[in-house]
Amino acid sequence: MPRKTFPQVSSGLNRRDVLSLSALALPGWALAQTWPGRPIKLVVPFPPGGLIDNMARLIGPKLAQELGQPVVIENKPGAGGNLGAAEVARAPNDGYTLLMASPPLTISPALYDTLPYKPEHIVPLGLVGRVPNVLVVSAKSRFQTVAELISAAKAAPGKLNYGSNGNGTSLHLSAELLKSTTGAFITHIPYRGAAAAVTGLLGGEIDVMFENLPSIIGQIQGGTVRALAVTTRTRSKTLPQVPTLVESGLSDFDVSAWFGIAAPAGVPAAVVSRVEQALDKVANDPEIARVMASRGADVGFQNAQASAAFMAADAAKWKRVAAFAKITLG
Repeated sequence: MPRKTFPQVSSGLNRRDVLSLSALALPGWALAQTWPGRPIKLVVPFPPGGLIDNMARLIGPKLAQELGQPVVIENKPGAGGNLGAAEVARAPNDGYTLLMASPPLTISPALYDTLPYKPEHIVPLGLVGRVPNVLVVSAKSRFQTVAELISAAKAAPGKLNYGSNGNGTSLHLSAELLKSTTGAFITHIPYRGAAAAVTGLLGGEIDVMFENLPSIIGQIQGGTVRALAVTTRTRSKTLPQVPTLVESGLSDFDVSAWFGIAAPAGVPAAVVSRVEQALDKVANDPEIARVMASRGADVGFQNAQASAAFMAADAAKWKRVAAFAKITLG
């Protein structure tokens, strides 16, 4: 019986076309097999010792372990995180220069008329955690709840004041979001750093302030300041007894100091995939989770796509707040 044959279907491609397409596909395939082939630089856009730097140094060794190459942290502080972001935006998009991503990526475009980089030139590869801000008053304050604070502010507009660690920071904008959400007017007193603002709070110079949870947890637990609410949608595992601002009647209030990894735009898909996988394992490491919890952070992985959607919503929120407060930093 003759062997059955099937008609050949032409793809419309000759041998030269096939070889050309193979050549185009080869770099991506090769990168997927070989990246990373040398140490990776992780730019932290703040000085050593701060929240974002501490988180970078916490996840860096585990990230290096998962990627099989050293992750070298380089601090590049200045201009509220913008100088470090600009360095990464200008770097080759080969995956060997990454950025420790944090709120300035979504706040700065709302505040600055000009930036040393274009926001679209940086893309997130994944987020691994977030730290709530906390609305606090002195332990001597008459305010026991958010409702009492807002009621007093509305009864005497401008009489109460709040402190921050400087103009244009997430702590400053958290308070302006509170004002825009409630219609209360509270006067802003900017300080040179959060520590000075806390000193002002304890000394009675200001009535209220927002602060990052890790920085204020000692005073809360020590009883010198009172936490009225946390700024995330769910309660902090570190302060489970403290309500959220959502629970306190501010239904759309969700603010945190989030952190993760970003890269220059155009980074190959193979790099994105490898970093996503590595960050997922970082976020699920029990020791990482334990240390983060001890510092007031909540661990939780978001991939590149989810991180991009989150950051877009965050940027839109801060743009609305900056317009409400008429904040511009030039």
